[in-house]
Order: sequence, then structure tokens, then C-alpha cells
Amino acid sequence: MNYNQFCPIAKATEILGEKWTILILRELLMGGRRFNTLQRGLGDISPALLTGRLKTLEDWGMVIRRRIPGQKGYEYFPTAACEALLPVLFALGEWGMVWARNTLTEEDFDVELLMLYLERSIDVTKIPGAETVIKFRFSDMTDQRDWWIIANPERAEVCIKDPGKDVNVYFNCSVRTLSEVWMGDRTYRDAIKAGALSVDGDAFLTRNVSTWLRASVFGESPRQPPNPAAAVKAEPPAGL
Repeated sequence: MNYNQFCPIAKATEILGEKWTILILRELLMGGRRFNTLQRGLGDISPALLTGRLKTLEDWGMVIRRRIPGQKGYEYFPTAACEALLPVLFALGEWGMVWARNTLTEEDFDVELLMLYLERSIDVTKIPGAETVIKFRFSDMTDQRDWWIIANPERAEVCIKDPGKDVNVYFNCSVRTLSEVWMGDRTYRDAIKAGALSVDGDAFLTRNVSTWLRASVFGESPRQPPNPAAAVKAEPPAGL
């Protein structure tokens, strides 16, 4: 893609404007390093397309590819140019919270993406003990209703099959409800009071869910423009 313009927005779009590229960078900046991990956060992307996008980003100097020692495959690391996009992506996400949330549909509430985000949001330093098993039952799912996260002092990991271990915390709700709570659109208290969510299990963990299960980085972001009229009338800077 080449716009043949000297405008820096045009030049940046030549690198970032292909479908999936922004989301691939999101996954890299959130810590994804291996191909399967990146693909897990991207859902419907094909392996061939992801391979191609990663190669293009490597050519642009956005990604460093390193062979995994003693194994097949590669790990992918963001360069300084990629890391410099972190505030840009955060600003884009905040823009989406205000101006694009009204486009959400039921199909957008993806349980696999939600569970990946919940896995990343577990703060294992705030969970005492050698191992904690958290079970999620989603009332609006049929094929894969039950999910688990197993947390130990080293990491948290999603499990799609019953691990056969004692469960410490049970979440029962819809995918949309837990997505809205995690995103900060509603509180645990409000969802529980409305009967849309139940959280049961060890008292210490259920009383302190928001401590060990961190909310989205957009949890405190604005949902509405502070002054819609001013936003409409705003003049673009010269030379943009």
C-alpha cells in the first residue's frame, strides 16, 4: 500500500493500515511472543495471513523475529518503533470507548478473547496459596459453557477441560455481563444485585475480586464526549 504523499499520517498508514496489523501490534505490546499466542488473541486470522503480516512488520522494522532456542518456531519481539505506538493504541482505544461502543453487537462478545484477557488480568501476587482454580460458567454458551483459570505464584493459565481439581471461585453469568464488568461498563456489585452475575467460593477471594482480577486498562476511560458540541466544532490543526 502506497499513498504517494509526504504527509506523516499517510506514511504511517502505509505501515499500519492493513487489516489485522493494528491488532497484531496490540498483541505484541500486550506480551504475546509466540505464533500460537498471537493467533489466540486474533481469533479468525488465518495462519498464512498472520505469517505474512509478521513478515511485513519485520521488514518495516516493527518486529524482531528470533528462533526459540532448542525448539522449532520463532518468538516475536516489538522494536522501539513498535513500543512507541503504545500511547497511540491506548488513545485509539479511548476513542473507541467514546465513539465506537455503539456499534457493538452480540457477535462481538467473544468468549475466547474474554478468557485470554482475564488470564492476562490475574494478578497472581495478590492470590495467596500454591494454586487457585477459578471456574467460569457462561449461561449464554452451549458448546463450551465451562472454562477454568488455574493460577499459581508463577502464572495464570486458561483451561478448557475440567482440570479435576477443587474449585476455589465460581463465576456464573453471560459472556456479555462479564465483558461489561471487566471493561468497567458496570460494577461487580451492580451485576450481582441485578442477578446477572454470581461469584461464590472462598470468602477472601470473592470479597476481593477486583484486587486480584484487574480491570481493563480502559476501565476508567470516558464513555461519552465531555462536550459533544465542542467536539463537532473543533477545527483541525494546520498541516494535518
